[in-house]
Amino acid sequence: MLILLTFYPDNLQIFTHRDVDTVLKKIDGSQNIWLRCIHFRDRTGTAKIVKHFELNPSRVNMIFNHSPLGIDEDVEDCLFDSYEIITAQIKNHEFEVARGNIVVGKNFILTFEITELKVLSILVNNLQKRPLDVNELGIDYIFYLIFKEVLNNYHTVFEYISRKLDDLEDEVLDDSGDESTYQKIATMRQSTRSGRRNFQSIKSLMAIMDYEDFRWIAQPVKELFKEELVYQVDKLWLEYQALRAWMSELMEIQRDNIASKTGERINRLTILSTIFLPITFMSGFYGMNFKYMPELEQPWSYPVVICVMASIVIGSILYAKRQRWL
Repeated sequence: MLILLTFYPDNLQIFTHRDVDTVLKKIDGSQNIWLRCIHFRDRTGTAKIVKHFELNPSRVNMIFNHSPLGIDEDVEDCLFDSYEIITAQIKNHEFEVARGNIVVGKNFILTFEITELKVLSILVNNLQKRPLDVNELGIDYIFYLIFKEVLNNYHTVFEYISRKLDDLEDEVLDDSGDESTYQKIATMRQSTRSGRRNFQSIKSLMAIMDYEDFRWIAQPVKELFKEELVYQVDKLWLEYQALRAWMSELMEIQRDNIASKTGERINRLTILSTIFLPITFMSGFYGMNFKYMPELEQPWSYPVVICVMASIVIGSILYAKRQRWL
């Protein structure tokens, strides 16, 4: 799916189509545009888009080969950013991660969304409701709004994680959880690890903005990043680290709970084995069937031995309970 947004001085026009050539013909080179490529895995079509915007042909391989996260500084034909963003969607008890690339040029933004980024769809709806004069502000202002929506998305994700961890903490501290509780926490922690790389990428971008030769973002938009997003990124980063530490702590406690329950089961089995050990000895002793064993000829020997065995079992159980072993 290809969605073309053209920012005219007085309105925003949106054109949607699946054919690359049709969309490229609709592009007005004199206006600022944003082209969203959603679930678009046509290599030939991507090459046409890259060529149309006069980008380095190597960008095609970077888009399809999942280049390392963060800003690419090797080729200076555009601002090329690869991202992995944790979303609020849950699948198989894991947070879904949206992956893709953002390309910023002189008067265009391209977003190649391997997984549709819902926050971008929300941003498009907001832009339709309150059109902005992007021709005056610059297309890099849309780039700023994209990052602002991404950070707002993390607020939603972290609130959801906090609620889930509250419930899991009750299970862990009440010792009512089992191995599945531990697995839930471990799965959640594993599915959020891409957040670290994403925050590092954002921090790297903000550091690169201070370079004198960085020309892809105008000074007014740089000021917006510094005034509104730097503090927000630092705050979210600390919150992310706190949540990861919380998950690790709950995993450690639950691991101890599981080990404690396992130890209790082993102790009970050991006590039961100890209780029946003398009975096993007695039954084995009288099962030797030697000819000259006086007790075997006594009529009272069998009930006496049974009573002795029962006394040993009862006495051992009472002693174990008194010592709180059972």
